[in-house]
Amino acid sequence: MKLSSNPHRGKEKLIPDAPFPSINAARVADLLTVCPAAAETNLVEAKDLANVADLWVKDERGRMNLGSFKALGAAYVIARHAADLAQTPDESTLRGKTYVTASAGNHGMSVAAGARIFGADAVVYIAETVPESFAERLRAQKARVVRQGTDYAASMEAAGKAAQDNGWTLLSDSSWDGYYELPHTLMEGYLQMAAEAVRQCPNAPTHIILQAGVGGLAGSVAAYARHAWGDGPKIIVVEPEAAPALQASIEAGTCVFADGPDSIMGRLDCKEPSLIALNGLARDADCFLTLSDDDVVRYLPAMAEAGLATTASGGAGVAAAMNADVCEALNIGSDAQVLCILSEVPD
Repeated sequence: MKLSSNPHRGKEKLIPDAPFPSINAARVADLLTVCPAAAETNLVEAKDLANVADLWVKDERGRMNLGSFKALGAAYVIARHAADLAQTPDESTLRGKTYVTASAGNHGMSVAAGARIFGADAVVYIAETVPESFAERLRAQKARVVRQGTDYAASMEAAGKAAQDNGWTLLSDSSWDGYYELPHTLMEGYLQMAAEAVRQCPNAPTHIILQAGVGGLAGSVAAYARHAWGDGPKIIVVEPEAAPALQASIEAGTCVFADGPDSIMGRLDCKEPSLIALNGLARDADCFLTLSDDDVVRYLPAMAEAGLATTASGGAGVAAAMNADVCEALNIGSDAQVLCILSEVPD
């Protein structure tokens, strides 16, 4: 476990050319009113799992029947494109358009589902190590699956080349120098989850614990939490100790690549942060915490027994709240009211 305070809190952009995350939740809600699968997800009271007054868990496992919060991301971008072309978009609105991405999990499902709904094509590059069961889930959403590369970075490089060679739209859930517009809109989609949590919480939490890979979920939720609740909540970002990309970047004062071994928190095992998320979290987060695989895995059975079964990636924030050593380091006492996100279904 490593805990770093954030010296950039409340200051100007860490990455001058990258935008801050959006806080325009109303724009998301307006578009989702036409989506029949866009039901609100539950906020679960799970205080028996931790020594706190309240542990509120925003349960994203049922989001739009796709199994994770990422249903609000890429599919939202594609829906925005369809809405820009037609007053009442349907399954033929984006016919002839192709979206391409790389994925090791839920982002690819969101791209595939969004493309299917509006008549576009989806091509998802996956690494050789990705289970065939995930490839089958993508194909069920009518995506074309291409295996290339030994890891996510290699499959992402292949997706980018395919976009250039074929004139396809590259739709990543990360952002880098010169690639901001689509991931900014994608992160805006996550605001639906944040806005629901703000409405559902009986009062402002004292602590918000957010797991992060490239940082899209954490950056969006933190930005909206500051918008809604101001400086009151202490916002903590949790990463695998094998991939402390955000923590290392905050410490360095610029974006850095944080190489390390593979983590069981596979969907958080990202070695380079999204620049939009990095800007937002440098401004909005109070501290950055890394946890080992064991620090998270040992709490998953108790979470499952409480009806909150998920992966190590999906439950990393809740696991932090359950860990007495973490709570002591963060000054989370028995009177604390803690908000976490349960981000995905178990594999």
